[in-house]
Amino acid sequence: MAFENFSLDKIAHDLVYEYRNDDKETVNQVHKMRTTVAYGLERFWGEHLRLNGRKSTYWEDTWNKLVEIMGEAEITVPNNPQDLWNSEVFPPKYRKVTLAILTQLCDCMVWWTQRYKPTRNNETEDNN
Repeated sequence: MAFENFSLDKIAHDLVYEYRNDDKETVNQVHKMRTTVAYGLERFWGEHLRLNGRKSTYWEDTWNKLVEIMGEAEITVPNNPQDLWNSEVFPPKYRKVTLAILTQLCDCMVWWTQRYKPTRNNETEDNN
């Protein structure tokens, strides 16, 4: 398998940029996303079902971007938890690669989230 640049940092930037002006709880979902990666693809996939509103949409948009990225690598990621566990539908080697890509995507998203957070000086200046 040859190296492929999937522009994860650009994709992460675009996701964070789209949600950067939402309420603090939605913006900070990215930290929960990164933590959830450790529990596997199934857990990450299901979070959008548990949440409501923009938070749910943020998780779902991130998952859909992951599916697109993996499609570029010619790996079809199932869109339901049963098939994510099914080794005949989604082989373990594909699961591992997909999880690694999701980890990196979330790491990039955390970085961009921190980058777009206002500094204390900016918050003070904006309130005057």
